[in-house]
Amino acid sequence: MTLEDYLAQDAQLYPDKTAVICGSPLGDEPVETLTWAQLWEKVQQRAKDFPSGKVIPFRSSQTTDFLITYLAIHLAGSVATPLEKATPENLFEEISARLSACSFPEGTADVLYTTGTTGKSKGVMISHRTIVADAENLIAGQGFSHDLVFVIHGPLNHIGSLSKIYPIILQGGTLHILDGLRNAEAFFEAFKAEGKYATFFVPANIRFLLSFDAQRFAALADRLDFVESGGAPLSHADMLQLCEVLPHTRLYNTYASTETGIIATYDYNDGRCLAGCLGHTMPHSRVLITPEGLISCQGDTLMSGYIGDPELTATVLHDNTVYMSDYGSIDEEGMLHIGGRESDVINVGGYKVAPTEVEDVAMSIKGVQDCICISTEHRIMGKAVKLLVVMKDGAVFDKKAIARYIAARLESYKVPQLYEQVASIARTYNGKLDRKHYQ
Repeated sequence: MTLEDYLAQDAQLYPDKTAVICGSPLGDEPVETLTWAQLWEKVQQRAKDFPSGKVIPFRSSQTTDFLITYLAIHLAGSVATPLEKATPENLFEEISARLSACSFPEGTADVLYTTGTTGKSKGVMISHRTIVADAENLIAGQGFSHDLVFVIHGPLNHIGSLSKIYPIILQGGTLHILDGLRNAEAFFEAFKAEGKYATFFVPANIRFLLSFDAQRFAALADRLDFVESGGAPLSHADMLQLCEVLPHTRLYNTYASTETGIIATYDYNDGRCLAGCLGHTMPHSRVLITPEGLISCQGDTLMSGYIGDPELTATVLHDNTVYMSDYGSIDEEGMLHIGGRESDVINVGGYKVAPTEVEDVAMSIKGVQDCICISTEHRIMGKAVKLLVVMKDGAVFDKKAIARYIAARLESYKVPQLYEQVASIARTYNGKLDRKHYQ
């Protein structure tokens, strides 16, 4: 079955149940609500507007129209390619022309463009089989259910938020789509009604809510069934604080990417709160660690390849395995642990420093609001570790105190040699640390 087969099934089994809510009464646009029967009818009608066997790019938006268009392209027998909403017209036309000349394997559902934080943005081909496997992984790993309302506020052209549509359709649950977190009142309003809720955050959003809205976040404790984070490492300090704020909520740290699909997840509100742990693999996935210590993934959730670039595909995907650039290990319980990206590792006098490890410790310092660990030139060592820090309002920036704190918790070669207070940390539009900005 495809996602659209499950949608048709939902319309038959639960015709009057709310399928999607879009917007908030506290937002600028009126709230729109569709039942499963209404959504299926609109998707069937929209599918008539699209040809079959084509790659169809369209701009992403946090609307019911996005959802209808995305599903309708599939139903028409074409490949959906959601692009960033703010994509300039000339770039949109360039991508459209490039895609129209590309071939794709039978069964391809989507082409999703990566954010490009580790290089040039790439068009990743995702199959219908992969979409359903991702959905089944999330259902098994996190307990998506028929009575769940999942609140989506992240961009729907990337796997983090887009993938949450899949299990909701398989289970006949309810989606509530919001346009980001700029309107905090609208976000909290989404959880006002009685019910069972879940949501997904990138770590930067969790840090924001814990810093400015922790009490209101805690007030959702009796309704939040689970919260998932992904897309970037979540600091151990934020993990611990979230466990305190939401003591009875399942809190998942997930390993996933556009290329691999949804691979593993860990409920760190298990009484141990293991830093860097990403849990056990899900039913359709397997993880191996290469001799170099890098993570590789197998299973039904893998991409089909990069569209129009078989040479690049071969460097990452071969022997039915996607080879990642993340260092990792598997513990005695069979759980995956991540150790930072290969390209981010800083070589200091022959010692390798994972910046995420330094950032994780620095974020546990009481007065630190945000930080990034970067490489800088050193006249003797060649490379040195530098820490850029954003302090909380009223907190004093004390280089020596920060250095002593880190030195008490990490090996000496991992302690930054240089410290600088900055007003903000560069991040990509979806909240990841933008390390390329400092190169």
